[in-house]
Amino acid sequence: MDIISSFREKVQGKNLTVVLPEGRDERIIQAARRLKDEKIAVPIVLGTPEQIEVSIERAGVTLDDIETINPKESDKLDAYAESYRRQREGISQAVARRVVVKPLSFGGMMVAEGDANTAVAGVDSATASLIQAGVLTVGLAEGIKTPSSYFLMVIPNFLGEKDKAFIYADCAINIDPSAEQLADIALASALSARRILDQEPRVALLSFSTRGSASGPSVDKVRKALKIARDREPELAIDGEFQADSAIVPRVAAKKVKDASAVAGKANVIIFPDLNSGNIAYKLTQYMAGAQAIGPFLQGFAKPITDLSRGATVEDVISTVILTLGQLVDGRME
Repeated sequence: MDIISSFREKVQGKNLTVVLPEGRDERIIQAARRLKDEKIAVPIVLGTPEQIEVSIERAGVTLDDIETINPKESDKLDAYAESYRRQREGISQAVARRVVVKPLSFGGMMVAEGDANTAVAGVDSATASLIQAGVLTVGLAEGIKTPSSYFLMVIPNFLGEKDKAFIYADCAINIDPSAEQLADIALASALSARRILDQEPRVALLSFSTRGSASGPSVDKVRKALKIARDREPELAIDGEFQADSAIVPRVAAKKVKDASAVAGKANVIIFPDLNSGNIAYKLTQYMAGAQAIGPFLQGFAKPITDLSRGATVEDVISTVILTLGQLVDGRME
């Protein structure tokens, strides 16, 4: 059984709630209808009545028996604004209200206050806007200063193994992370791997160099990030710097990596040195290897909020909700 199917079985009928802040997009309306009808989740759609009415007409489905909320008219608005204001010095209730009434922030406050299990957005919003809303509402996880993202990549046939799953990070957010930020990304990705793959993470920090075969500022950055990450989590299987083949191909690792390594040739978490390499790599993997690219998922937050690609299909929305909520069912996000 593939990852999505197994997670779907976990969440079906559990009545977990997902807030969908982009009721102005017909894909969200179609996804909400299916989430409800297939008993995957209890969707809550945000938007004005006018926005939702237009989206329903475009979607060709109804939102009968699905809760919709207009943040401006919600009876929770003042309470959310007060909760937001209490966590920050020097802002008025009116300012807090102006922040919280925005759909992405309202959805984040629903998660922060326990009124929804997760929030999923991004089909009609910039990733930067979702990250900002997440930082302001649910906040970052303890010890993490850098929000980041990952893709779940499922490769149909990898070296004879069917449906091999990898975590790729960061492919969507941090353009040129510092060594400290790269360490944050690596540690957050390791936690994501434990949650979504149900495997112990083996984290490879990638470069154009393998263990000193080349040099340069970007190589130095990766080496420094490795040291920082190891100092913070000495028990984690994390290694580098590796070229991509040294990280994932056992026979190549045997030739290029002479010292003992728990990661070389068998990595399941791939950390790219910058956004250029990460974004290019995931798209090449997706189209040239026929891989399924699910995400980007946001990571590093105190509670689960998830980003979607602007080009996401209805099926992508549903898969993302399934994978996010599935991690809650068995306590992997605790």
